[in-house]
Amino acid sequence: MKMKTGKILLLLVCLKAFCYAVQASKRGDSDGWEGEFFTGIPKIKYEGRSSKNPLAFKWYNAEEEVLGKKMKDWFRFSVAFWHTFRGTGGDPFGAPTKNWPWEDGTNSLKMAKRRMRANFEFIDKLGVDFWCFHDRDIAPDGQTLEEANENLDEVVALAKDLQSKSNKKVLWGTAQLFMHSRYMHGGATSSELQVYAYAAAQVKKAMEVTHYLGGENYVFWGGREGYQSLLNTDMERELNHLGTFLHAAVRHKKKIGFNGTLLIEPKPQEPTKHQYDWDAATTANFLRKYGLTEEFKLNIECNHATLSGHSCHHEIETARINGMLGNIDANTGDPQVGWDTDQFLIDIPEATMIMLSVIKNGGIAPGGFNFDAKLRRESTDVEDLFIAHIVGMDTMARGLKNAAKLIEDGSLAELVRKRYQSFDTKLGAQIENGEADFELLEKKVKEMDEPKVASAKQELAELIFQSAM
Repeated sequence: MKMKTGKILLLLVCLKAFCYAVQASKRGDSDGWEGEFFTGIPKIKYEGRSSKNPLAFKWYNAEEEVLGKKMKDWFRFSVAFWHTFRGTGGDPFGAPTKNWPWEDGTNSLKMAKRRMRANFEFIDKLGVDFWCFHDRDIAPDGQTLEEANENLDEVVALAKDLQSKSNKKVLWGTAQLFMHSRYMHGGATSSELQVYAYAAAQVKKAMEVTHYLGGENYVFWGGREGYQSLLNTDMERELNHLGTFLHAAVRHKKKIGFNGTLLIEPKPQEPTKHQYDWDAATTANFLRKYGLTEEFKLNIECNHATLSGHSCHHEIETARINGMLGNIDANTGDPQVGWDTDQFLIDIPEATMIMLSVIKNGGIAPGGFNFDAKLRRESTDVEDLFIAHIVGMDTMARGLKNAAKLIEDGSLAELVRKRYQSFDTKLGAQIENGEADFELLEKKVKEMDEPKVASAKQELAELIFQSAM
């Protein structure tokens, strides 16, 4: 019986990873770390609102049902490997401040494997089911593409083994197409053909290992897919190249039999002056123009929303009403700082508004809430990694419970319904169905008195909202 191409490709990836695992076993490879990574840190448990234990959940109770669904299923929380295990605390003005006990100061394969084991201990103790990664964060780059792929295969083999023992999963994977100097002009939008080809090869491999690890989504974040100046940029050509690149990604996804969702993560700028996927609306329009709306959804990051001049709620609602809400990167920025600070979201009203949209969406699976967030430069204790995630998870849990209160109470929804009730008429239905032309509307106006415009009741809406906090 002839096997499908996708199954053959996946078998090859699996076989290579298996060979690495066998070879490592024969060599007796060790990453040099014995015992636990997070000694003295127990598994994080739910202790309730009265608890004073910083290493316990006060609001997030994974098994608690809210509106007919368990909390853990509403959120599908994920740990971001890059911030948690590759974040150094360094910034443009200062050297790294993080010196985790397991780090040896190298980016060797041995160190990559050690970090991977630390990652699985961390998510197990935190009680999170998913993790996310960039290819070059989990495995060192190489002098050639072949060497980089071999490094990745070796670390992925370990990750596969750790997943099988822990029942943890990949929420999404992605390719890092922004750090290496070859990508200084972008990847899919680079002015250099060879770079475009290299980016395609790197995405091909990253998508294959995401598939091999059972990933449920694959993300495209184009940090360098944009421009610094239009004076030396052919924007139309670059956008066409990006559209062609994404179509090729769709074809490869289908070729290898990957059933995960493809996601694009909008961001307005940084590191480029202008990024092509500026915000949710811009990205949705791009997907429509290039005929990709059936193949992609959006990964909304809250800090990116504020950088584009929107609230996170606005971006999530824009994605939702366009049928494109696929995943949420749960973080925030400092309102007094004009860059992507990637802080843990602790704003309860914002979390509540986010969850109102997620509930309207019926949930977010196969996406989830990924903590694309990092410790502050000055937070340097190992336990800080846990505390930061705990407060982030508790904040979202409070947002969910508040949103459920608002929905069950119904007052806010009724206020909105009443505001638009003039359209709940025969003429309103004709307008909304596209059946009322200007001649008909002109005739109706002549039959009516001067319109009486009702109050929007914004302050009442805010009062109702705040009463649920």
